[in-house]
Amino acid sequence: MATSVAGEGQQSLNWIISDHQTKKLTDLPTELLEHILCFPVLKHLDICNVSCCCKRLHDVCHGRGKVWGHQYKLRWPRLQRFYRQNECCDWLREYKTRHRVGIQIRGTVESISKRFFTEVPCVGQVLGDSFAEIESLGMPEHFCEDELLFILNSDKRKSLTLKYYAKKILYFLRQQNILRSLKTFLEQPAEQQSALEGAILVDQYCNPLADITLNNISAQLDEIAEKVKKMLRIKNPSHPSLRITQGDCFVVEDLELQRQVVCALNSVLYEQLQYKGNEFDFYNPLNSYIHQVLLRRTGIPISLSVLYMTLARNLGVQVEPVNFPNHFLLRWCQKQRGSEDIYDYVYIDAFGKGKQLTAKECEYLIGHQVTADYYSAISTTEVLLRMVGNLLNIGKRGEGNEKSYQLLRDSLDLYLTINPDNVQYLLLQARLYFHLGIWPEKVLDILQHIQALDPSQHGAVGYLVQHTLEHIQHKKHPVTPEVKKRSVSEHLEVQYSVGLIMKHKRSGYNCVIYGWDPKCTMSQEWITTMRVHQLSNGANQPFYNVLVQDGTCRYAAQENLEPHSAPLEIGHPEVGRYFSEFADTHYFANEELQTRYPEDMVETLCTVQELYHRLTPGTGNQDQALATDQNNHRAMPM
Repeated sequence: MATSVAGEGQQSLNWIISDHQTKKLTDLPTELLEHILCFPVLKHLDICNVSCCCKRLHDVCHGRGKVWGHQYKLRWPRLQRFYRQNECCDWLREYKTRHRVGIQIRGTVESISKRFFTEVPCVGQVLGDSFAEIESLGMPEHFCEDELLFILNSDKRKSLTLKYYAKKILYFLRQQNILRSLKTFLEQPAEQQSALEGAILVDQYCNPLADITLNNISAQLDEIAEKVKKMLRIKNPSHPSLRITQGDCFVVEDLELQRQVVCALNSVLYEQLQYKGNEFDFYNPLNSYIHQVLLRRTGIPISLSVLYMTLARNLGVQVEPVNFPNHFLLRWCQKQRGSEDIYDYVYIDAFGKGKQLTAKECEYLIGHQVTADYYSAISTTEVLLRMVGNLLNIGKRGEGNEKSYQLLRDSLDLYLTINPDNVQYLLLQARLYFHLGIWPEKVLDILQHIQALDPSQHGAVGYLVQHTLEHIQHKKHPVTPEVKKRSVSEHLEVQYSVGLIMKHKRSGYNCVIYGWDPKCTMSQEWITTMRVHQLSNGANQPFYNVLVQDGTCRYAAQENLEPHSAPLEIGHPEVGRYFSEFADTHYFANEELQTRYPEDMVETLCTVQELYHRLTPGTGNQDQALATDQNNHRAMPM
């Protein structure tokens, strides 16, 4: 009996095995195969290989199917916002296009350092013609931007040079888009132009890498408006402003009801939320950027006025911008709307916590009399010109560093987009570009435009044309950069090398060396001004070019520098121009810097080994560590 049962069990098992062996992967339902092939561990190459196995799997992996859609979304999640949900799309074609764009973008970015290392000025401005290749790719723009973001978000301490130029290109591409949006905005009828939208475009152009959107800013203002309505509801539950919904163009006609809105707005904005004018740091450009005003709850008269005016109008009270000298104001009509009499208006000082002024009190505010023209309402375009003009003046007041030059360039671009025939600012733009040594071809175009607008400028134009043409000729015959070898006899006194993180003995700042001279090469005027003669070795000692933690570039004497006891990353915007990687104790020079200082990297590694690694217990074989470090950076010439 037992034998019979055992025999039947074995027969059943054999049948199951036999049946199982007849089943193949391709026999599974399509939905299940798609589910398997969408497993996260599988990459695009795996899917390509699977689709080549047989017709069945090739059909499952078709371009418009779930498998390639999953691969696309998995690899480039930021691009999903450009597609509608459940959109039928040739995902394989999209994948190939995005992949090809990535290769081209990366190749272009990698080539920029080699071509422009010697030409980019000290302040880090990037030559405009370096971006022509990006625009000429003819690929979807969001693909280009996504690849640049992918580069920027990769390993924080590596590929610093690649990230440096990727950031420059992304900055430029986004600014080009914002300029196009601004031109479209300016083409709208004046009554359809929103001062808030224009101010946001200015903000976006000056901060193209920040996440600033009209929707986000509007949502924050809606939250403030709801707080005002809540206060209004307590004082007057039947107030008509409470019935206003987003997008309504309702205007409260009754003056007393308007006063209730203004009173509630002042209470919420200045008492509850503590908004205020920035009297102590008035010339900080952040005061002009709407997203920063909302974040920091402080600003200057014009930025606070734009917020105040937008909130008041959203609540049914019509206030208008007034281009008052030295202090931007708003006016609120107390009589028949459209009155030309300046005494029919109350003037609101958004910088002064919403204080209401008469026409005469406005003059006390600035300390002198003005004509009636200054009390008139102005257009949105004029508001933007005033706002950009403020940024221009801040840029002019700058210290001549990269940030002030960038602000000056950005504000000039904006001003000349709004008012393209302003000869004064066209000439300033040409001089700025000439001074920075960038875009000589564009300088000639600007000068030609100036000459056509105002022939009386021929003197200034002629001078700049002559020197710009000389600069173009110089570019055609680039000078071979000087190569500095430590082994040369006149360089033997140079103690430190590029990539070392140092501390200034007197000033206490942290920095990284990116160049050196065996003796001070600055002018006699600089040597006198900086009191170099007071140093024990004077100008007759090695001097080092250093990138400082505070964002400045300095020229420091050897006797004033010492290796940092606890090396740390230097947060300078130009680090990526010179270095490819931060390695905990030092920076690795990129190929271009190594070409100039071919023996420095070995010296840096030896110095780091002696200063830091030998002091650390349990670090293992130090010679092996040094050899490994050198092998990891074969690119450097020995």
